[in-house]
Amino acid sequence: MHSATDPGRLLVLARVGDQQALGRLLELYRNYLTLLARLQIGRRLQGKLDAADLVQETFLKAHRDFVRFRGSTEAEWVSWLRQILAGNLAHELRRYYGTQRRDVRLERTLEEDLDQSSRFLGQGLIAPLSSPSQRVVRREQAVLLADALEQLPADYREVIILSHLEELSFPEVARRMGRTIDSVKNVWARALAKLRRSLEASP
Repeated sequence: MHSATDPGRLLVLARVGDQQALGRLLELYRNYLTLLARLQIGRRLQGKLDAADLVQETFLKAHRDFVRFRGSTEAEWVSWLRQILAGNLAHELRRYYGTQRRDVRLERTLEEDLDQSSRFLGQGLIAPLSSPSQRVVRREQAVLLADALEQLPADYREVIILSHLEELSFPEVARRMGRTIDSVKNVWARALAKLRRSLEASP
């Protein structure tokens, strides 16, 4: 795998002070973190916060605190990024609900929720879509799936997120998207087929 997209290689370069490598390393996880943030915002903040802003703040903190990261694998790196995202989410929740006192249980709950969402992405949704390729074996499955979702047309991506990740029924998805139930079912079937082809085409 080319070093520009190889997390292990980028980690090595970042550790010796290569700022461009650290920037590229963070960018590899933008789609993944944005998707996780969106799910939490939808459940807890009723869409009052922009996921992209939350991810950017996560990147800033990860860049600032990179010297504290002690892991060496992609799984450890992804877990560390999720912890930072959970901390940022907790801060926004306290701010939104007017709670000043810090409760570490909130961070732990958010970390558990983010871990669960990530596991579902990597196992629950990707498993029926594609047999593991060499790329999937080497990379975190949830990250690859988030990237594949981002490549879909907006309505395809939305129907997958609402039905599979937010676990809404087809009538609920139809109401959310302003479509008929039959239209949603057709988009859903096409979206799954396109997502499957994308994953199977991964080198």
